[in-house]
Amino acid sequence: MFNYKMHDKNTLSEYSLISKILHWASAILIFIQIPLGFYLVDLDFGPERINIENIHVLVGLSMFYLVILRLINKIINPPPKLEPSIFKGQKFLAKTNHLLLYVTILLITISGILKKLFNGETLVILFREIKILENFEIADFFYDIHIFSNYLLIVLVIVHILAVIVHKLFFGDNLLKKIL
Repeated sequence: MFNYKMHDKNTLSEYSLISKILHWASAILIFIQIPLGFYLVDLDFGPERINIENIHVLVGLSMFYLVILRLINKIINPPPKLEPSIFKGQKFLAKTNHLLLYVTILLITISGILKKLFNGETLVILFREIKILENFEIADFFYDIHIFSNYLLIVLVIVHILAVIVHKLFFGDNLLKKIL
């Protein structure tokens, strides 16, 4: 049913092993991070919140680095072409959804980083410890962006998953096969 031959480069019909690992690692981190963030919001300040928040920050920074790696991989290893049977509107929607997924994940991670920094906290980013002057108004602004972007990400992920299902059920395209 599935072709388990692994490629070091994306082919016309399938993603490479590196692309697949980066895709599924991103998916796992997103499916960990979103519920963790919702859980975190409802916690009172204390040791449990600090521990969960530290995990949330670590996963968020990991997601940031992972998206950067994915974008570099996408530049040096272009994704498989969409099926010729897919009409231009579908191609546009697919490319737009993918672009918005990348932009939204970067927006979430960067706004989360800036929220923490403007709250007066210190973060280690790219092996450097960074601390800036606190400004709670700006921190609140980035928190609002962080929250809005998370809801947008949820919608984009749902659209992404539904597109795979719709293509399988209505068009007979097994898009999932390319990334498994």
